[in-house]
Amino acid sequence: MLKRLLPALCLCAAMAPAWSQSEPAPASSPVLSEAAAEELQSVQITGQRPGPGLWKVTSGDHVMWIFGTYGPLPKKMEWRSQQVESILSQAQEYIGMPGVSVEVGFFRSLTVLPFLPGIEKNPDGARLKDVLPAETYARWLALKEKYIGADDDIERKRPFFAAQTLMSKGLSQAGLSNSRDVIQTIDQIAKQHKVKFTLTHLALDMEDPVKTVRNFKKTPMEDAECFARTLDGVESEIGAMRERAAAWAIGDMEVIRKVDFNTREKACNDAVFGAGGMRDQVALKDAQQRQRTMWLAAADKALAANNTTFAVLSMRELMNPKGLLAELQAKGYMVQAPD
Repeated sequence: MLKRLLPALCLCAAMAPAWSQSEPAPASSPVLSEAAAEELQSVQITGQRPGPGLWKVTSGDHVMWIFGTYGPLPKKMEWRSQQVESILSQAQEYIGMPGVSVEVGFFRSLTVLPFLPGIEKNPDGARLKDVLPAETYARWLALKEKYIGADDDIERKRPFFAAQTLMSKGLSQAGLSNSRDVIQTIDQIAKQHKVKFTLTHLALDMEDPVKTVRNFKKTPMEDAECFARTLDGVESEIGAMRERAAAWAIGDMEVIRKVDFNTREKACNDAVFGAGGMRDQVALKDAQQRQRTMWLAAADKALAANNTTFAVLSMRELMNPKGLLAELQAKGYMVQAPD
């Protein structure tokens, strides 16, 4: 049960299962290219797909190849890239996906367990209709009927958790999933070739977890914006997500470059980490910047030491004009995007 303590007690800056690059929400969806449109149905059903080409970062004769991850992807798609396998077979180092999480040690978690039941529910027995604007609640009911069906228990959940369930159900009905299959396959290939792995995930220790959970349970979350943005995404973006998944699967960079990777991430993370107990966690202050500094330091060290390095970043990070790739370029490294 502790692992359910929160998408709530876990901030994954790069790869959060619920809120990260997985659900882009542009004002208008990019038009799928003819090639991607032809592939859409087969990608959703079956088939082996390589994903996009790799970004190339060079320092003299030292090279770091970066693979861009994306989600959601078709449930039945099998990913395999000969380019990735070839590079990993000769790489001296594999830099893992960056992220930030809040951890609770095993023995400390035992003291938290008795306080976890009911953590997803609104304080004082409130229901969704009691904490949401009437217009937002009406939209929720329509989408709930379409994607979830009869479920009285979900009406007692905080909007943040109800939104998570709704998005998950919507993606599932569209044949999409936020699974980590691609990353897991890359990890396995790296292990087969005995490539040195460098962790760039910043794990922070939660202070006084019992008090934090108690405060969280009795304090309302400011999650109305997160909830509303999720409704927007489910209403208008599910079909577009399928198209983007197809574009990623066949490496259609023309479409990928047009995607607006602004997401609900900030609104939903703000809701969690602004809730009672979490906002006072000293360990969380400047955590994302500290994690970015960690990843850049690992990249600098690898580019100085290795002939070949392999790394993974989210497509959102790679396309961000202020992202980690842009920071490498600002440091003077040569950066070449795939065709």
